[in-house]
Amino acid sequence: MRKIVIELGGKYLKDSVYAANDGIVTTFAVVAGVVGASLSPLVILVLGFANLLADGFSMATGNYLGTRSENEHYDRERKREARLFDESPEHMKEDLEEIFEDKGYDKEDALAIAPLVRKNKEFFLDFVIFERLGLSPSSTGKAVNAALVTFISFLIAGSIPLLPYVLFGKNSNAFMLAIIFTGIALFVVGAARTFFSDQSWWKGGMEMLLAGGGAAFIAYAVGLMLRPIVSGVL
Repeated sequence: MRKIVIELGGKYLKDSVYAANDGIVTTFAVVAGVVGASLSPLVILVLGFANLLADGFSMATGNYLGTRSENEHYDRERKREARLFDESPEHMKEDLEEIFEDKGYDKEDALAIAPLVRKNKEFFLDFVIFERLGLSPSSTGKAVNAALVTFISFLIAGSIPLLPYVLFGKNSNAFMLAIIFTGIALFVVGAARTFFSDQSWWKGGMEMLLAGGGAAFIAYAVGLMLRPIVSGVL
């Protein structure tokens, strides 16, 4: 069961982590910038949700197009290798032997292993494409699924910095609560990604927290610097 979870989660882990991190950081950056400029909570909500939906859609669309391009590239290369497998078997045999020699096998072993691999055409194609391009069937997920994972992760995680303003409105502690909520969310997202790696959970959480905190600090500092200008305009 764990193996299935890892395989399924691993396909879209990068999409969900990047989207969640980007959603949290960009939304909190909006919150911090607006607070730094001393604007109203209503402005925070309007800009926050506008950013959430627009950036989430943009990120999901970009991921969809990128994943589709990767899939098309994989399919094109697989068809090309399949054609060479049928039309130039001797050439493909030499390529396969070269791959094994590059892996450290001597010439005699490479000559012995290559015919065994070529007996299974599907495995042969997967093997050659992976060795040459680093692509495998499991690394090219469905474009629509990748986009949905990105969009949903961005929306859910990105809404966290806005929750205090939705729940408590003009409460003077809303920004402090947003900082706490955001910090916890960043740490959890960073820790969760280590389920699929050998990194310790606390280190992954701290890395994400520090990276997101740095971006939020910059946004808040910019808001502070622009406060006199904004106050003069408004």
